[in-house]
Amino acid sequence: MLLVTDRLSKFYGKFRALHNLTMSIAPGEVFGLLGPNGSGKSTALRLILGFLRPSLGCSTISGHNSWSDGVRARAKTAYLPGELRLYENMTGRQLIQFLGGLRGRPLRADLEEKARLFEINIDIPMATMSSGMKRKVALLLVLDPASELVIMDEPTNALDPTMREALLEEVRQAKQRGQAVFFSSHVLTEVEAVCDRVGILKEGQLAHLQCMKELRAGRRVHMRLGSDGHLPTLEGLSLVRRDHCHVHFEHVGELEPLMSWLAKLQVEELAMAPLGLDGIYRKIHGETA
Repeated sequence: MLLVTDRLSKFYGKFRALHNLTMSIAPGEVFGLLGPNGSGKSTALRLILGFLRPSLGCSTISGHNSWSDGVRARAKTAYLPGELRLYENMTGRQLIQFLGGLRGRPLRADLEEKARLFEINIDIPMATMSSGMKRKVALLLVLDPASELVIMDEPTNALDPTMREALLEEVRQAKQRGQAVFFSSHVLTEVEAVCDRVGILKEGQLAHLQCMKELRAGRRVHMRLGSDGHLPTLEGLSLVRRDHCHVHFEHVGELEPLMSWLAKLQVEELAMAPLGLDGIYRKIHGETA
């Protein structure tokens, strides 16, 4: 595994900003971290990068401890913070050259192509750019193919819908190149679109870990039966609630076994919907995603 956290925790007195985060990310995997403001997303990223000292547990990148061996842990890691602080007196190109040069990296060969993709002029001063343009320059930096691990905090902030889709496509390409991508977000549709796995934080703890392949193969079902009888078992079925003849459940797996199972019942009404992240998120946080 490229990134591993083991019981990673950060306490401020009695307040637990993050508690017992245990997870891992492999090369070529995209992992999304979800949660509302204050749930511990940014704290988790800063601990993983070695910017904060953990109260308990540890984080390693390529086998190097993020806190005690941070220079080597971050050697091939790119990070996009939620709030940008860039050198305003440089042009976008100069900034990319300067920060890349600090790591001994040449200017990426596809820089001009990617600048056109993000619809940005990299030859004007950073001071004259809008917040969205500055974020695009930062994305050109962090999505450099030379990085093995890309960590981004709310990467689509200040981007319009077209640029958000362009960014998600860049994430897909990074995955194809074998790069690991770890990003925090509160936008469920973005996470569903590109992630292999998703973690949901609640009050500093990992409340749910979901493989998106399983979720995409799932569905939410409501049915009304002709009689209030016993339901036979079915692999992949999880009962949500039952009120006599009204049954609500979730099913993960192939559709054919489910339809065969339903054919054995006295189903008078049936409704199905994809099993999306929104339902899981609402269940955990008790709010509309």
